Amino acid sequence: MKHRTIRGRILYTSNKPGREGQERGRETFVMRKHTDGKVTISAQCEIDEPDPTVLRDVIYSMDEAGRPMDCHVRLTVGDRFMGSGWFRFGDGFIECESYGPSIGRVSQTMPVSGPYDGFGTHPIIGDAYMTRVMDLSRGPHKRPLRAFLPSVDHRGATPPLIAESNLYMEYVGEDEATTPAGTFACRHFRFSDEAGGMVSKDGAHPVYDLWVTADDDHLFIKGGVGGYMQTWYELVELER
Repeated sequence: MKHRTIRGRILYTSNKPGREGQERGRETFVMRKHTDGKVTISAQCEIDEPDPTVLRDVIYSMDEAGRPMDCHVRLTVGDRFMGSGWFRFGDGFIECESYGPSIGRVSQTMPVSGPYDGFGTHPIIGDAYMTRVMDLSRGPHKRPLRAFLPSVDHRGATPPLIAESNLYMEYVGEDEATTPAGTFACRHFRFSDEAGGMVSKDGAHPVYDLWVTADDDHLFIKGGVGGYMQTWYELVELER
């Protein structure tokens, strides 16, 4: 095959008092980079804690300019089918075909005016790949991030439908990070929810720091969310 394949596994753990380092979920991913510049990321995410559990399967493709092409999301919450949705991205619109027990069959077409930065699919590997939109030539800085999502719930645990989210992304600087998968030259980024673009029963999404490989693969290496979440994520296996 002519395309390049990258495979990995990310471990989800807790930083909550009394639960430090305990496994609370996992993610396996495959990234396929094609000779025409297009990229497809497949990911399966399992969140064991907190209840209800979440199982998410995602297939997301981008064109040679990094623009979203299409995405499929299938979601199980509390070991019960929550919904399945297919998204297509065109010039000035996003469309979705979705089904779930609580919403029935839904067909959406949302006009989109102006530029946006990407589609937030919820897998951790997708968070890292989103950082490619930052202009590193400006050095450390923060800027607004306009993205669309299949759910603005912070765990993505609602039936897949088109939603817009406005966050901030900050480029903190160059760094090195070591995990069970190895030692990597990284760039440190930070997401913040100053605009209230993500929701949960506990309020706005806390600051989210992540370290991403300093190359064209933009792979997640490590990161975590503070505040009431106290979650941590590490790349524990990598094949490329």
